[in-house]
Amino acid sequence: MEISQSAHESDQKKFALPVDSEHKSTEFRIFSLAAPHMRAFHLSWISFFACFVSTFAAPPLLPIIRDNLDLTATDIGNAGIAAVSGAVFARITMGTACDLFGPRLASATLTLLTAPAVYCTSISNSALSFLLVRFFTGFSLATFVSTQFWMSSLFSSKVVGTANGVAGGWGNLGGGATQLIMPLVFDLIRHIGATTFTAWRIAFFIPALFQTLSAYDGNYSQLQKSGDKHKDKFTRVFYHAVTNYRGWILALTYGYCFGVELTIDNIIAQYFYDRFNVDLHTGGIIAASFGLANLFSRPGGGMLSDFTAKKFGMRGRLWTLWIVQSLGGVFCILLGRVGSLSVSIAVMLIFSVFVQAACGLTFGVVPFVSRRSLGIISGMTGGGGNVGAVLTQVIFFRGSRYSTETGLTLMGVMIICCTLVIPLIYFPQWGGMLCGPSSNDTTEEDYYMSEWSSAEKEQGFHRASLKFSENSRTERGKRIRSAPTPNNGTPTNTYV
Repeated sequence: MEISQSAHESDQKKFALPVDSEHKSTEFRIFSLAAPHMRAFHLSWISFFACFVSTFAAPPLLPIIRDNLDLTATDIGNAGIAAVSGAVFARITMGTACDLFGPRLASATLTLLTAPAVYCTSISNSALSFLLVRFFTGFSLATFVSTQFWMSSLFSSKVVGTANGVAGGWGNLGGGATQLIMPLVFDLIRHIGATTFTAWRIAFFIPALFQTLSAYDGNYSQLQKSGDKHKDKFTRVFYHAVTNYRGWILALTYGYCFGVELTIDNIIAQYFYDRFNVDLHTGGIIAASFGLANLFSRPGGGMLSDFTAKKFGMRGRLWTLWIVQSLGGVFCILLGRVGSLSVSIAVMLIFSVFVQAACGLTFGVVPFVSRRSLGIISGMTGGGGNVGAVLTQVIFFRGSRYSTETGLTLMGVMIICCTLVIPLIYFPQWGGMLCGPSSNDTTEEDYYMSEWSSAEKEQGFHRASLKFSENSRTERGKRIRSAPTPNNGTPTNTYV
């Protein structure tokens, strides 16, 4: 399907940035506020950042909170698990909501619904109430899905990995920022005159207020109206998501990159506090350095995904994901083995770069799994991250079965094992890690049109997918055998 010059000229009048036939920006200008693309980018990552701060506001103050509420090691472990388990189904639900109602409404609604739980943390008076507020606050992490859905809807295949990586990475910065923010806010309130057990409670009003104010999330309507979107059927969207095995593999592997990141956010401050006898403020700074690496590590993963795709196509994205995530597992093993404070910090920083870059690399692949069910695929993958965090904390960091350092080593082994399924991801039009495109001359149109029935095509519902097929031909790369391109844009085969 050819795009006329007049169509491109019309697009330039509608949008400040150059766009493709789907009205997705073909450039990512990080310092721009151009509407709707870059403005929505900045508003979405800030909202996700605020939710991350709220969810992990408790860990840096746990040494104080546990004394006030008489929490045992098991209580703390259960609360940490609760904080990440709530988002498992919330992320899948968020993906569905994005497909059906759009990311703006879905994100703002969830942000406002979970903010009261952050406020209520200040009145926790038992292990159970502390667990419940962390559980309900954790639902807000599902805003990650709307952020990634938004970026995949706003930016073309040439820069989608970068956009997803920067938005996700800068949002995840909240996990590191809160390690600095909460101890500082706590100290300030205590110096003003509050007692220790009162100061930590007042401190929670800061992330709660920040989350509430971040609910405003830009205007997607201009792009949505221009993109010929129609209200889809939930049953069809859900079916094409759950029957696409690539989504399940990415959900598993994401469980052991982002899931590991969530686990570290929950345990690392207390780990350095207890093992190396650092004070609360120092432990917070060390722990913050892990999360703050998201400033460049996850964005770097997204950029690396786009860079390798230019030369090697989808196969380059998959190989890079496997290598980077496996190296993350190696450094996680080392983190649990070293016994020196300085060496542990150095290894943790290297580990953070690889595990967070793997997150960015994962969402360099996700947008291509399904055009019609992008939201649910994003939700499944994001939910997989939370499932991985829950399982890891239940198995290795709950109670006294394993020491924290042993748990870290075993978690590293799990990371390496889970990456072994990445070679199973195969796109017939582009190939996979171990082999090239299908010999059946499958095209991008064949792959993405198979999600639509003949009746739906007659009504024109497939047009957005047809445009996406054309724009995703860049995933063939320059150094691999290209699949054929149909002259009339009409697929001849079907493939799921």
